[in-house]
Amino acid sequence: MNTTIEAVREEEIPVYREKKGVTFYVKRILIYSLLFLWSIFTIFPLYWMLTTSFTDPNLSATMHFNLIPREFTFASYRFFFTFNKYVLRWLINSLFIATVITLSNVLFASMAGYAFAKLKFPGGNTIFWILISTIMIPGQVTLIPLYVLVINVFNLADTYFAIILPQLVSVYNIFLMKQYMTSIPSTLIDAARIDACSEFGIFWKVIFPLAKPGIAVMAIFTFVSQWNDFFWPFLVTKTSAMRTIQVGLASFKFADSTLYGPMMAGAVIASIPMFILFFSLQKYFLQGITIGAIKG
Repeated sequence: MNTTIEAVREEEIPVYREKKGVTFYVKRILIYSLLFLWSIFTIFPLYWMLTTSFTDPNLSATMHFNLIPREFTFASYRFFFTFNKYVLRWLINSLFIATVITLSNVLFASMAGYAFAKLKFPGGNTIFWILISTIMIPGQVTLIPLYVLVINVFNLADTYFAIILPQLVSVYNIFLMKQYMTSIPSTLIDAARIDACSEFGIFWKVIFPLAKPGIAVMAIFTFVSQWNDFFWPFLVTKTSAMRTIQVGLASFKFADSTLYGPMMAGAVIASIPMFILFFSLQKYFLQGITIGAIKG
């Protein structure tokens, strides 16, 4: 019997390997080709930004770019930092605003997510779905009422509050944390209550440490979106001292030309904090993305 089975397997295995071998290599070639093209399209803008930042400012304004730069110079970086006295202030403004908004979202969205996921209170589901429904409203619809409220009613034009207050917590982050905290076992919360732990103590000592991967994902997304935000800071600020780096970079575009070299030098410097944040939270970020994918 065993001899018969082995003989059948020996006959089937070569045929199977031959079929798998053809389809396997065809699929691999297609997949690697698509990934290679996708990588080129993804990396090329970063490559162009980096190489342009090392060109001469006047030469970059002529828009004569070479795929492989003929010379490397730090003139564009020197031009960027000496463009006006508020350049460093733009970077500090962006860092301050993005940090405050990220921390406020981490605190308020995680607390709201815990409340909607683990606490039972009257109208909880109704309030949650009302909040979720607001995600469907386009941002352009609420932009004018929000602008009138911040500028005309509260008179917060050209202040940090005008940029920060509307972004203190987002509904999307509340939804993200609610979904993540639903996966945390409720038995841990019950055990903490038996030990007479307060509700805030349960959140801070039990839930918050277990939710670090989800919080890291939310923190990265929030920081990057706020760091790159252009339109709202452009609307509510007037003076150059209150500009963020993204708004300030637009100052390198003039009526008849654009200084791409200093603009790209500023973009390279502006991207450094995002790289630092991503690589410092990379472990939690990948874990959070994986868990989110499994939850579907």
